[in-house]
Amino acid sequence: MNIFDYDPFKPKTKKQRKREQIRQNYRKGRAAEDSYVMRARLSGYEVERTGRGHDFKVRKRNPWTGRVVYTGYREVKSGNAKLSKLQQKTKKRKSNYKVIHEDNPWF
Repeated sequence: MNIFDYDPFKPKTKKQRKREQIRQNYRKGRAAEDSYVMRARLSGYEVERTGRGHDFKVRKRNPWTGRVVYTGYREVKSGNAKLSKLQQKTKKRKSNYKVIHEDNPWF
């Protein structure tokens, strides 16, 4: 499909609508994560991206000694997103695991 074939009023196939929705959800999720990282860093946390079961590992340090006084895990969700099975399992195992719901007004 080239740029001249695009017609905004042409009905889209189910596959195209699904693909578009997945792209939009991805953008919303990324925006929510970026928003959370900015807020956490402004609050004095060190934010580290992690992989399985949670999005971020956050640390708070004592400003005079530099020692870590708090470590926690954060999962950032946007909209009505639910936790996956792995995330639910991780949440049960870790007492310092928190789910943050970020809603970005621009998406």
